[in-house]
Amino acid sequence: MTQLFALHSTYGLATATAAIDAGLIRGGGERVLVPFVSSSVPETVTGIADDPTLRSLRGRFDRIEPLEELLMPRHPRSWEPKGVDLPMLERLFARAWDLDPHDLELFVQSPQVAPARTLMALFPQARITIIGDGLMTYAPMRVRIPYSVAARIEQVVYADVVPGVRPLVGSPGAQVAPVPPRAFAAALGETDAGSTEPPDESGSTVLVLGQYLSALGLMTAAAEIGLQMRLVDRAAQWRPRRIVFKPHPAAPPLVTAAVEAEAARRGIDFEEYRGPLPAELLAERLDVVAVVAGFSTALPTVRTLFDRAIGSAGNGTVLAALTPFENSNRIPVTLVDALTREDSPYADPARLQLLIDAVGYAMQPKIAGHLRGRAEELLRGLDADERARYFTPRRLAELRLPGAPAENAVRRALRPAGGVGRIEEWRLHALGARRRAGRAWRALRGR
Repeated sequence: MTQLFALHSTYGLATATAAIDAGLIRGGGERVLVPFVSSSVPETVTGIADDPTLRSLRGRFDRIEPLEELLMPRHPRSWEPKGVDLPMLERLFARAWDLDPHDLELFVQSPQVAPARTLMALFPQARITIIGDGLMTYAPMRVRIPYSVAARIEQVVYADVVPGVRPLVGSPGAQVAPVPPRAFAAALGETDAGSTEPPDESGSTVLVLGQYLSALGLMTAAAEIGLQMRLVDRAAQWRPRRIVFKPHPAAPPLVTAAVEAEAARRGIDFEEYRGPLPAELLAERLDVVAVVAGFSTALPTVRTLFDRAIGSAGNGTVLAALTPFENSNRIPVTLVDALTREDSPYADPARLQLLIDAVGYAMQPKIAGHLRGRAEELLRGLDADERARYFTPRRLAELRLPGAPAENAVRRALRPAGGVGRIEEWRLHALGARRRAGRAWRALRGR
């Protein structure tokens, strides 16, 4: 049995290696790492195949076969061959990577998009495991996977950074295999070997993370600068002596300047960090009292792995602005919002799971149809403000869920019934009656 790991992020690689170390991924055959760069501008990032800090994690695999070497100049995210070409490509890839496609287990990140989706279709007899991709793992599939592929998804291996909450990707058929926090922390810790980053200093420090949300189209550049200043306000609640800001690699200097100015206004020392350490390890290295961000996966990770306080700001605004409702960022924002709200009503993991199930159903009512009862259970018990925080009136009305606004006459006339709108249904009834009357009249006249 050959195990093929198609991975693109440090988080995914650490999850896979931690699962191997914890005995969650077994197999006496060969392990092959197929790394690729998912960034839209690959030249601006260092992929997991070349990052020197990941050398130890790459050592868990018997050999490495970079996907780009076969696909160039095509970008991995745009690799979507026609169905008729898949059998030919299967033979070519099996020969290039020395695989037996009849004895193969495939491990992929981000199964909804290429190249993972392409690889799952390319090897039609391979058993499939999904490797978690941070908080996105807790969201349902955003596209319907063909049954020939979905039936082969056996499990979801994910870093258990929100203990007690199950991810929705791959459900309801796939089994979940949470990677213990201690094993995941150990794998992440290996990426810090030999680092020469600044040591901890005396005095309290809060780490503030930038996400560059304007690049994702989630807000304007001006709104993002305002959000970063709100993050400084949130960080100030811990009364730190120093704020260390880790900006998104592609964020413009203007964002850092705004954070620095707000810290100076509050009399807090400021430092910028642009080194290679991931946020989780940087927080440990600086011995921070808290980590503050928008809806970064690092927040629940540092809380669970390293017992650090976390805070966020602006998530209510982001939730209201996300369009369409099934935007894949909705679950990560919802999770972080629920975890960081003061006096959050979702401190109990069972209650938080109910919220995630309900939002997941509202996002993907066809793919996650099995969760409708869970959505109804949550919504019946929410007051108007709490309901409006996570669900739009329009979505509730479209799905006819508890809490939906009352329908007026026009809405009732337009509401679909049996697959068509009411008005269209009446028009078809009238047309049918007219045709039946015409046939009866012709019969009476002997035609």
